[in-house]
Amino acid sequence: MNGFEKRAEEKKQQILAAAFSLMNSPKGMENLTTDKVAKLAHVSKATLFKYFTNKENLIVEVFIDFIEKMREPAFSLMEKGLSFKEVFSAMTQIKVDSLGKVEPQFYNDLMKIYTQKDDPKLAKIMEKYTQESFSLMLQIFNQGKKEGAVDEKYTDEFLLLFFQTLINGMGQPDIYQQLPPYTQAFSDIILRGLAPEK
Repeated sequence: MNGFEKRAEEKKQQILAAAFSLMNSPKGMENLTTDKVAKLAHVSKATLFKYFTNKENLIVEVFIDFIEKMREPAFSLMEKGLSFKEVFSAMTQIKVDSLGKVEPQFYNDLMKIYTQKDDPKLAKIMEKYTQESFSLMLQIFNQGKKEGAVDEKYTDEFLLLFFQTLINGMGQPDIYQQLPPYTQAFSDIILRGLAPEK
């Protein structure tokens, strides 16, 4: 990336960060206007529209950027050579932390755009993120089986369903707002439940 491309990417990220901060509020997307974004990002509206064709495009790009940033810590964990228990506990913490950084309305808006709008780029990113997440969790659970931390009786299909149920439950605002102080206890109970019978 040359200097010009680097500056352009920095400007784009500056705009995305400003838009995210406006959308990550109790009012969600309703709080976002191009005037507010330009002011908060310290750019002209012409510059904003140079990177994003319209407000709807900017909203979708904010969600895509959020999803991409949410996946990075989880995938980098796998490169550290940690044990299954360490990885699972860290993954739980990452999920709780990421949920704690956003208002419930942000998630509601994300799901609304994903399910009601026919945006192929967002749909593709969401599908990729879901498939990668399931693949990663399967890899982690299989590591747990090899280490004797996950009972062999649990099939891949069950473990993926179990994981999906956990994520869906943790995604509920009334759950994730209460979860942070109990993250370790939550992980401990799950790990004990998956462990082979003595």
